[in-house]
Amino acid sequence: MTDIFTLDAEVRTDLGKGASRRLRHANKVPAILYGEGKDPVSLTLEHRHVFRAQEEEAFYSHVLTLNVDGEKVECLLKDMQRHPFKPLVMHLDFLRVDATHDIHTNVPVHFINEEAVAKKGAVLAHHINEIAITCLPGKLPEFIEVDCADLEVGQTLHLSDVKLPEGVTSDELAKGEDHDQAVVTANAPKGGSDDEEAAEEVATEE
Repeated sequence: MTDIFTLDAEVRTDLGKGASRRLRHANKVPAILYGEGKDPVSLTLEHRHVFRAQEEEAFYSHVLTLNVDGEKVECLLKDMQRHPFKPLVMHLDFLRVDATHDIHTNVPVHFINEEAVAKKGAVLAHHINEIAITCLPGKLPEFIEVDCADLEVGQTLHLSDVKLPEGVTSDELAKGEDHDQAVVTANAPKGGSDDEEAAEEVATEE
């Protein structure tokens, strides 16, 4: 493996739960590669390479290259099964991609300039941590930045307020205005103006 986005894989013909168990005992990970109208292919990967790669956020939202018995295949990681309590990857699902075909996937959100909102006395509430997008594989961003610098107390940023990279569209917004999800809200701190007003009203009544 040259980097976290390139993994060596071997085609496996020994299938079933028993075979998968034997692979894991040999420090290998069973996987499947499917998509693009081709037959699914069962694969085997080295666990140490997979485990290193899965520790990086970009691994989950980047076009990967699988070296399958000498053939390079571009794909996305679509699913990963982990052991419930051991540091083990149990199974991987990869989806083939074609440079000329749009892909639908989720990419993580990175919130920036949050300290600017904190200085205004607000407390940020993140409503989502990833965005469903459509784009060509070559346009796939590793993450999407949400700039919080101009948020005022009580204001909410929605998907329609997020600037997406060129060639990238939101799957939710494509469904219509009713799907314009809230992304982040600048809330007044607890014990803020609302509480103070309530306390003043009580004092007046007394």
